[in-house]
Amino acid sequence: MPDERFKNIGEILAFAVEREEEAAHGYEDMMSRAKNDSLRLLLADLKAEEENHKRLLLDLSSSPAADLAAVKVPDLRISDFLVEAPVNAETSLQDLLIFAAKKEQKAVELYERLRAAASTDDQRRLFEFLISQERQHKLRLETEYENRILWEN
Repeated sequence: MPDERFKNIGEILAFAVEREEEAAHGYEDMMSRAKNDSLRLLLADLKAEEENHKRLLLDLSSSPAADLAAVKVPDLRISDFLVEAPVNAETSLQDLLIFAAKKEQKAVELYERLRAAASTDDQRRLFEFLISQERQHKLRLETEYENRILWEN
């Protein structure tokens, strides 16, 4: 994590866009190695979600930060108590969902630390928005876990 403070909203957005690109590339890489069709479909969906988030962030560059509204997102906390396994071509759907949910939680924690170091209200507002976006991703993954793994077992 960078220790520097961001000079302006544009720098924050560029940083966030870069994180989304990294996430999309990571899912694409996993998708190319996955041997299971259902995993490939889920990974393709996760990749598309990260790409959509990137587009949303790029669109924000023309909007004032004051217009951003962070939404309250419930936290199921399912993945908080699960052990993350290394992801590889043999990864199960369960392990992939855990990995992805924990990745989203790490993004939340990163943006929370950056929010704490923000120097303006606009920057804090933008980080709040980014935090809510990542929490929505985590919620979606934990809901998938609940529906596909918990209810099937």
